[in-house]
Amino acid sequence: MKLDGKVAVITGAARGLGRACAERFLQEGAKLVLADIDGAELARTADALGRPANVLAVPTDVTKREQVGALIAAAVERFCRLDIMLNNAGIARSQPFLDIAEGDFDAVLGVNLKGAFFGTQAAGRRMVTQGGGGVIVNMSSINALLANPNLATYAMSKGGMNQLTAVAAMALAPHGIRVVGIGPGTILTEMVEKAIMTSDEARRAVLSRTPIGRCGEPSEIASVAAFLASDDASYMTGQTIYPDGGRLVLNYTVPVADG
Repeated sequence: MKLDGKVAVITGAARGLGRACAERFLQEGAKLVLADIDGAELARTADALGRPANVLAVPTDVTKREQVGALIAAAVERFCRLDIMLNNAGIARSQPFLDIAEGDFDAVLGVNLKGAFFGTQAAGRRMVTQGGGGVIVNMSSINALLANPNLATYAMSKGGMNQLTAVAAMALAPHGIRVVGIGPGTILTEMVEKAIMTSDEARRAVLSRTPIGRCGEPSEIASVAAFLASDDASYMTGQTIYPDGGRLVLNYTVPVADG
């Protein structure tokens, strides 16, 4: 088991990629502290994992520095240390660029970028204090590099997250702490269904730019997260890697079947 005995905090863990990563990390032997702003759904997810002794659920708003600090403190109180921080909490709003209001900008950047910064900083401080290194994984997106005007705030937040990953990796490397990122392509989560795969036309547009011919599954991203969090990736820091079905390297569109 790649993560045997490790203590991992996962934000945005109630559903989607966060839940998939929680399931995989538990299979790999980790002890989990799960965070999400949706406390009711978070509790259901924790119960569904079936190992309450190794799972702690902490309702958390990642846009609030004090709540992120309390999350890390809860992890240490329960499991005595912190080895892995997965900053996964994220939201997306699909809207025309000229219609973006200040509130829209603040909401998306607050969760996706500020929340990841708070998580990276709080986890980094704890890892430095306890010694022994650690791993911070930031959930980015291919939209950090692609220009989709209808997902402008999301794309800007993920572009910032990539830089957060890079600068934090340099700051924390002297302490033996690795900081890495994952930039998924289109993965079949609830958020993607609501913000991106909103019609057959949208589905065809996505798949026409995905050489592998399908969307990804949350479990496929969880497997990448487990690798990056493990000693198998011990010489990796500062990078964001992209499990995207070949989308970033594509310079044309591909045929898509109906249905």
